[in-house]
Amino acid sequence: MFDVAKIKADFPILSQTVQGKRLVYLDNAATSQKPRAVIEAITHYYETSNANVHRGVHSLSDASTHAWEESRAQIAQFFCADPAELILVRNSTEALNGIAYGWADHNLTAGDIIITSVMEHHADIVPWQQVVERTGAQLAFVGVDAAGRLQTTELYNLLEKHGEKVKLIALTYISNALGTQIPLTEIVTKLHALYPAATTRPRIAIDGAQAAPHIPLDFHKLDIDFFAFSGHKMLGPMGVGGLIVRKKLLETNEMQPWLFGGGMIAEVHTAGTKFNEDIAERFTPGTPDVASAVGLAAACRYLQNLGMQNVLEHDQQLVQYTIAQLSQIPQVKVIGPISPISAQVARQQQEDESGETPQQLPVSDRVGSVSFIYDGVHAHDVAQVLDSEGVAVRSGHHCTMPLHETFGWQASVRVSFQVYNTTEDVDQLILALKKVAQVFGK
Repeated sequence: MFDVAKIKADFPILSQTVQGKRLVYLDNAATSQKPRAVIEAITHYYETSNANVHRGVHSLSDASTHAWEESRAQIAQFFCADPAELILVRNSTEALNGIAYGWADHNLTAGDIIITSVMEHHADIVPWQQVVERTGAQLAFVGVDAAGRLQTTELYNLLEKHGEKVKLIALTYISNALGTQIPLTEIVTKLHALYPAATTRPRIAIDGAQAAPHIPLDFHKLDIDFFAFSGHKMLGPMGVGGLIVRKKLLETNEMQPWLFGGGMIAEVHTAGTKFNEDIAERFTPGTPDVASAVGLAAACRYLQNLGMQNVLEHDQQLVQYTIAQLSQIPQVKVIGPISPISAQVARQQQEDESGETPQQLPVSDRVGSVSFIYDGVHAHDVAQVLDSEGVAVRSGHHCTMPLHETFGWQASVRVSFQVYNTTEDVDQLILALKKVAQVFGK
């Protein structure tokens, strides 16, 4: 594992107090804090290398271009992707919109079907609703069960019912509201069985905003077509993220640029424009945010130095500890998968399939966060009381209104983790929740 106390010292913002209390930052699913390595990398770039890339022959331009290309390579390597497959954008929302404008608008027609789920972030619903309006395609939603897990049976039934009319499956890898991790490997395997011919297989777009900060990722092994992520949720700066696209889709121009201007072009004439043959440059119109790319690359190095398997194990310990502590408070109802139950279900499934007891208990299918409802007290009121005790959490519908409507939840409180969080942070949360009972008499 790693030394969390040492890690916490790397994050300057965590040394402050809030309302006279030690700051306990548990809103990492919204945005993570930044280590000195990231802050210093951005500062160093502006102090030593700031210039426009690819357009100058002077030394600073060369230095900036080198920083840009080196950062792109580092970020792509974090996801085990080819640098040519990485399109740097502002965040996962822009990445998903990029799929909508750069792929869906060119490949979907009336009657085609996009499948998504009710637990998606709005950024993985609204773009597809707009695609439907522009193309005449249809949007189908997969539900979740009472424990907050994707109803894969519903998904497979939709695929069998609509066959080759299904052109895109757009799902979150890990729910930002519930922490639910979908069985992506199982889904991809099922797709191969249902669609033996690759030419008829639906494209798979994964919202990886909550996955990138917490679990080891290998884009090629996932065997998907698109992967969207945000840098600011994985210790990087705000305003930079990425869309990783299967290289073949770029080489065949199935995925096309959706923003146009200088930088992406080879030649421009009054009669027309020829785009850059270099795939990476073709999707970079105008001046890129080099400093943020440098910062994100530094964040990737920081996480890699910790080891993403270690990051996941640390996260799992915090998730399970938090569920255990919250479950002792009568007024609190934890929503989403409960770790021990999910592990037992997975183990039973393995026993049923193989007839043998697995050697190792499967890890939980809940990652990164724990959400709950406090009986009789609105989530915003809970969060405000917690803030008075120095504990920062998120409250509301978390940009997942369809999910909350499905279960009849007005709002929920979300506690989410990063590498600098500890069980002592969770203990301070539990103590702060006692004040909620005192303030509201519940």
